[in-house]
Amino acid sequence: MEDIAGIYLNDRVVAASEARVSVLDHGFLYGDGVYETMRVYSGVVFMMEEHISRLRNSASLIELKLPKSPRQIKLAIFETLEACGHKDAYLRITVSRGEGPIGLDPELCSRPTFLVFADKLKPSPRDYYEKGMALALVNTRRNLREALDPQIKSLNFLNNIMAKIEAKKAGAHEALMLNHAGHLAEGTTSNIFFVAGGALCTPSDACGILRGITRDVVLSIARRLDMKVVEGEFKEEDIFGASEAFITSTIMEVVPVARLIGRTGARDFFHGGGDVTKMFMAEYRKEAASYVENTRAAGPSIWGFTE
Repeated sequence: MEDIAGIYLNDRVVAASEARVSVLDHGFLYGDGVYETMRVYSGVVFMMEEHISRLRNSASLIELKLPKSPRQIKLAIFETLEACGHKDAYLRITVSRGEGPIGLDPELCSRPTFLVFADKLKPSPRDYYEKGMALALVNTRRNLREALDPQIKSLNFLNNIMAKIEAKKAGAHEALMLNHAGHLAEGTTSNIFFVAGGALCTPSDACGILRGITRDVVLSIARRLDMKVVEGEFKEEDIFGASEAFITSTIMEVVPVARLIGRTGARDFFHGGGDVTKMFMAEYRKEAASYVENTRAAGPSIWGFTE
């Protein structure tokens, strides 16, 4: 924890040496909690309202009452960023069920644990953008929606971790998971897009994906540019027949896929991304820059806070 620049625990900013969570915290014991990851550009939290809204939705889906209102969450974010001192930062909010006796009953915990930490953004390797990433189609299936709703951004990440282990063994940077029906779903921390038949294709919500905020920005850009968009159910062969592919995430933004490793072979895409991928990489960065500029213009706060 010593390398984390800003830490806010429960109700105040604390030093790393004071940032301690009980061994009886149900987030630690059972993965009972939710989280959000945000990216900070030049002191402005990108899509902050959307991230807080998704955090509240995740908490609602597991019947976890957040200990802070949206306004209080924002204030905690701002205090953490002040302590952090970095204008370009990685920020994460974690809320667990809290400390309580051993047992699965949520009522054993009287108060949720609320944590925000922020640190200097560590950019992804340049090769990811200049050459592209390798993805591996893994055997680990995305959690069945009826078992654990993917709209819950949960602390229980074992499904994704097992997929990541598979991907690394295959020599890939990221995994691509299928759902229970064998349709494309998502990566361990990313959404997938590919170009086929002149359309931008991506798995729909019905495939059991988390509705990524970066994914939504990309879809908005595509529709603004009058590009044909298909959100649907796709098989392995659909992406193997695509002309190009890319993944999206809050921290990495838009990253080209250079190679897709399947169960019976591999498919190489454009080195560094095709024309469509490069266009989305550029347009997304313009969108982020515009958001920062507009937020700064809206008021004196470098974080864009309004009452």
